[in-house]
Amino acid sequence: MAERSTAAVDVADNDGDEPSAAQAAKATSDGVDTQNGRAADGPMPDKDGERKNTASTAAPELHSGHKLARRYRLEECVTRVDGFSSWRAMDEKLRRAVGVHLMPADHSRARSVLAAARSSALLGDPRFVQVLDAVEENDLVYVVHEWLPDATELTALLAAGPLEAHEAYQLVSQVSQAMAAAHREGLAHLRLTPSAILRTSTGQWRIRGLAVNAALRGITSETPQRADTEAIGALLYAALTQRWPYESDAYGLTGLPKGVGLIAPDQVRAGVHRGLGELAMRALANDGATASRQEPACTTPEELSKAVSAMPRIRPPEPAFTAPPEYQHTTYQQGSYGRTTPSGVSTVQSLPVAPPPAPLQSRTGRALKWGVAALLIAALGLGSWQLADTLLERGTQKGNSGTSNNTKPGTDDNPKAEPGEQLELSHARVLAIGGDDQVKPELAAKAIDGSTEPGWVTPQYLGYSNLGNLPGRKDGSGIVVDLGKVKDVTGLEVELYVEGQKVQVLAAPEEASNPNSLSAFSQHLTKLEIAPKKLEATLEKPIRTRFVLIHITDLPSDGEGGYRGGINEIKVLGKPS
Repeated sequence: MAERSTAAVDVADNDGDEPSAAQAAKATSDGVDTQNGRAADGPMPDKDGERKNTASTAAPELHSGHKLARRYRLEECVTRVDGFSSWRAMDEKLRRAVGVHLMPADHSRARSVLAAARSSALLGDPRFVQVLDAVEENDLVYVVHEWLPDATELTALLAAGPLEAHEAYQLVSQVSQAMAAAHREGLAHLRLTPSAILRTSTGQWRIRGLAVNAALRGITSETPQRADTEAIGALLYAALTQRWPYESDAYGLTGLPKGVGLIAPDQVRAGVHRGLGELAMRALANDGATASRQEPACTTPEELSKAVSAMPRIRPPEPAFTAPPEYQHTTYQQGSYGRTTPSGVSTVQSLPVAPPPAPLQSRTGRALKWGVAALLIAALGLGSWQLADTLLERGTQKGNSGTSNNTKPGTDDNPKAEPGEQLELSHARVLAIGGDDQVKPELAAKAIDGSTEPGWVTPQYLGYSNLGNLPGRKDGSGIVVDLGKVKDVTGLEVELYVEGQKVQVLAAPEEASNPNSLSAFSQHLTKLEIAPKKLEATLEKPIRTRFVLIHITDLPSDGEGGYRGGINEIKVLGKPS
């Protein structure tokens, strides 16, 4: 976490007058919205009705290592401007990185920032970067929010080129739906810039700074839905063309030529998806102008979301496969290896082909052919008679004795391990692998209560299939069952919460008394692999142990944009002792 991440929340810009909605935001270099050592964002254009309230209170002079609420340790200042600062910090209680906005309690915007942060936190929509805390303490106001180390902001993506049509479709679809949900709860963003949009490693788009970023800058609007809709249109336009849809350059993008006004995306760049281009124009043209097909303009995120849903779905591109190179002959051919090839002579030499032998056309040859044929017929007849005699003999033996001579499973010739009987489990607990942060410890007992109903179920993890992003979760988690005393284990039956989890079953050594780490379980009952919903195993040889660990390292998608797993019921089989 020593490097700066794209998870830092979009922050402030300089005070002063800015251009109207028809003009682009000017790029700044004063350190605002710093990402990876650069100024990631500039001021947004003032939309119709937007106002900025200035503030002159100096930013609090804090330093790396300062701790807030005996919990949040400041590590790196990413922005210090306009009376407040933004930091990357460490939540020492939950051992995870967070972002923090700080300003003096007497700052003119402190009250509005607190109100915006608390309202945003109540929304609880996973499509937005979540506000975790909003506090006024010791003459300071600070807002704590998520930090997403695996996410990439749209600014960085557009620096590499325009988005592919399917990616742009997903962007406008997810962002418009999320903002429509926020406006239904009375929340606006007013600061939807390319650096406010993040794409996670799983391909999901998330929005940061809902309500808070505008409050930090003192931005308000009399038409918030219209302002956010036009901002989404600008994001889509930039994603399709790699150009900012106003005359001034902004966010690392070149603006449109001066004096020509807003032109359709397919006139800026060849190959633009026509449907998406018209959608961007409908979102941007909010002053009476419409797209080329005379469709009505979209003035709210809800209208834009419905327009996206009405479009034919854009499929992802087919994966490109590279054809293997043609086979190249080498000089390692019979008669040519180690020799110098004369100029103009091919290195591949043809071997002389021997002519086929002459057919047997004489009288002696014909007699020989007939003799060989007769011998073959006689041999086939003898073999068929012997085979039939053998089958009849075996059938008679089976009919007389009522059994077959074939070796049955479970005999000495083909031994088969018996799974044993179900052993009594005295206790179950969650093993905190890599730390002391247990996953749902209160549900552990449900995994051995004799019911196949949902037992120990993990929370929903967004963007992380390995049980979250905490350092202690990199090796997963699991349930440890206690047999009460050392017993011979011969198998197990585990009813998992869902199929597709990556699971292995381990056992502690016979002498173990209280194993509390993954390394303490040195005996393998099953290998680490993707498991079905019902995991069954029978051991070739019994294992003597008291503690058995069902270890989960990776979770499947839950179909709702996250990852979830767990264990419903555990049965250990063996020989009581």
